[in-house]
Amino acid sequence: MDQQAVVLINAFEVPSGEDESFLVGWERSHDFLLSQPGYRSSQLHKSTETSADFRYVNVAVWDSEEAFRAATSRPEFRDISIEYPLHSSVYEVVSADQRWVSRAH
Repeated sequence: MDQQAVVLINAFEVPSGEDESFLVGWERSHDFLLSQPGYRSSQLHKSTETSADFRYVNVAVWDSEEAFRAATSRPEFRDISIEYPLHSSVYEVVSADQRWVSRAH
């Protein structure tokens, strides 16, 4: 992975039974971010355990933290943001094993 790239990790608190509502909101946000400068990719993960505190986790790659902050501070993004509690942070990659390939693709 490029040394400048950063990884955003969002952990969402989505109660069991509210998956459809969450996914609609996540797709709206994702569609907006796809068109933003510096956006590279994202993967949305769902826990296999319905009792997990964080049933959904999003892992996104951005060119830089500045690009991520610029995109998510836009009024258009705030207007469509997800209404579920989330915990997020931006990380630098310090070690990566490139052998893993998602089954979703």
